[in-house]
Amino acid sequence: MKSLKDLKQGDCCVIDVIPENNSMRRRLLDIGLVENTRVECVGQSPSGDPKAFLIRGAVIALRLSDCAMIPLKEDLYGTD
Repeated sequence: MKSLKDLKQGDCCVIDVIPENNSMRRRLLDIGLVENTRVECVGQSPSGDPKAFLIRGAVIALRLSDCAMIPLKEDLYGTD
């Protein structure tokens, strides 16, 4: 299963679900990262961690370790 970690700059996707056991769950929900949210990878730091995502009109940087725990809907993965 692909996760936010797998997105490259310019890729778009739709979030599947935020796992219940994710320690960042409350924060992710607060920034609007919920099921069926469209997300676009807009860049990453020179070292590759963190990555920046466009989520509901705001650019949010997330660590790769957190990105790896956010699954994507396979059928809607890709670029626009």
